[in-house]
Amino acid sequence: MGLTNSSIGIRAIDSGLEIKKQTPDDKVIALAGNPNVGKSTVFNGLTGMNQHTGNWPGKTVTNAQGFCSTKSHSYVLVDIPGTYSLMAHSAEEEVARNFICFGNPDAVVVVCDATCLERNLNLVLQTIEISEKVIVCINLMDEAKRKHIKIDLDTISQRLGVPVVGAVARKKKSLSDLMDVVDKVTDGSIKPTPLSLRYQKEIEEAIAVLEPVVNKKAGGKLNSRWLSIKLLDQDQSLIKEIDSYLGADFLRDGDLTEALDAAKAILAKYQLTLDQFKDKIVSSIVAEAEKVCLGAVTHEKEGYHASDRKIDKILTSKLTGYPIMLALLALVFWLTITGANYPSQALADGLFWVQDRLTELFQYMNAPDWLHGILILGVYRVLAWVVSVMLPPMAIFFPLFTLLEDAGYLPRVAYNLDKSFKRCCACGKQALTMCMGYTILQLNFGVEGNPCMTSSYFYKDNLPPPKKAHAFPIGFSLSDRTYKISP
Repeated sequence: MGLTNSSIGIRAIDSGLEIKKQTPDDKVIALAGNPNVGKSTVFNGLTGMNQHTGNWPGKTVTNAQGFCSTKSHSYVLVDIPGTYSLMAHSAEEEVARNFICFGNPDAVVVVCDATCLERNLNLVLQTIEISEKVIVCINLMDEAKRKHIKIDLDTISQRLGVPVVGAVARKKKSLSDLMDVVDKVTDGSIKPTPLSLRYQKEIEEAIAVLEPVVNKKAGGKLNSRWLSIKLLDQDQSLIKEIDSYLGADFLRDGDLTEALDAAKAILAKYQLTLDQFKDKIVSSIVAEAEKVCLGAVTHEKEGYHASDRKIDKILTSKLTGYPIMLALLALVFWLTITGANYPSQALADGLFWVQDRLTELFQYMNAPDWLHGILILGVYRVLAWVVSVMLPPMAIFFPLFTLLEDAGYLPRVAYNLDKSFKRCCACGKQALTMCMGYTILQLNFGVEGNPCMTSSYFYKDNLPPPKKAHAFPIGFSLSDRTYKISP
């Protein structure tokens, strides 16, 4: 395997995801969901070892596919990236949206967290606008029970118009129930009739003008109502995908252009800007999610989430959110960069002590210089240098970030910085990547005062040479001096 023009050229980004089926009759199921709802647990529980990973074409976003089968069908499960929305504010959201829209899956399973269902339904509502064959898997039902949260699955299913299955992903019985419903949806035994989201009067008026033309021109390949909203939304990344999927003639059609201008004129009549249009769309989705959960999700103790709301007010407010965020990130950086000096020093001392003993052993055995140079000064010394420099900071940084993620703080960091990052056409989640990048840069370029992150330590000027050895320059990039074994 090598790098070719087709694999890295400009056409690589345009090529679609290759679905690897075991048989032509395999059905494709998209597995969607918010981050940290147990989607990967569901995927692993269903596919076991029958899975493989890679990257989406032209993206650094990971793609996982797996195989599972029931008595009725065999399936290819595509684990699309965890995302809070399909409005494509990040590469993950864009990949998830594009596969649901243009990947033609036979069904979409949206995994939700039972402990915060109302929030997760935002993604469900956006998904059922695109696809009719949607199954909602409400995971972590055991956690909901522990928190005394009761969920009426039948009521939620009736309100959404799609099948809803409760699950505990760690238990095979739950996953069997899920796949039974998937079987019935894919073979037509269950025909979902998804809820149709209704928006404010001015938006509905614009949609009414545009949708008939879109429906006629799209030929049923995409949901005409959803496509009308997205054309009004002027999402450039989606317009490019539509151009590729339906053909350039679709967007250049005179009737469609005329209808789109008329719909925009209606929005302008109500003095509705593009940003206000997007805000109203989001507000309607949030309000609908609240309406779906009203009375269907109950809890024994009123205000059971009051403590979470109080914490949110502190961690995400304009007054205290930023100072706390900066203080916590500064602490993580200090522990990672400065605090790692001490274990790095100890590790380097130990590893280079072993190097000196190995050198003495080679002296004792009268080993040739070239063998000592290759094995000790080459292989071992480089390995010792890399381990001494990189292992302690990584062993500190990643567990600390994992703790912050498990505590639910990293999403709050993304929320705090989202508005600022949007000004440079990014999103708040990229702040976390930036933190990792900053740490790695610091490790690569070194930190003043850290003996394991500056070249002086590896010159070994502070360690006496072993007996029967003398130093001489060899031009090796990690050291100005090394030891030559005396005859």
